[in-house]
Amino acid sequence: MTGIEDRFVVVPAAYVLLLRGEGPGTEVLLQLRQGVDFMDGHWASGAAGHVERGETAYDAARREAREELGIGGLELEHVTSMQRTAGGEPIDERIDFFFTSRTWTGEPRVTEPEKSGGIRWVRLDDLDSLPGPVVPHERVVLDGLRTGSLGAYSTHGFD
Repeated sequence: MTGIEDRFVVVPAAYVLLLRGEGPGTEVLLQLRQGVDFMDGHWASGAAGHVERGETAYDAARREAREELGIGGLELEHVTSMQRTAGGEPIDERIDFFFTSRTWTGEPRVTEPEKSGGIRWVRLDDLDSLPGPVVPHERVVLDGLRTGSLGAYSTHGFD
């Protein structure tokens, strides 16, 4: 019998992928993680972060976009919820809510320079041209957006 102390706690996070253009020329805004513990030197969603207590994933996505890119007025579209694991500690059990937006107010800019090496618009079909890797689980989502193969539910890190 398994006790409640043996269960893991899922850590929720919200991701915002700003898109512009259509078809093969669609671009996404990515941010270079720099000066951070997790995936330092990797390209990632323009804005992302943990969902706070009492906050919906939609609210977290809007808050992160405001805090990390200085933008508001997002019209968010949920594209996938990704359950992922690193196969270890409870902190490794995650649920990530990915949103896209083609509409926002303000000009995206780096608002936390101590955590960022800059932002860049890049075509979804040209991610390999970046001067560094993309966070692996985020790359799965970006590739799914590019190919149209992304389902409402996805996983990463499971055998």
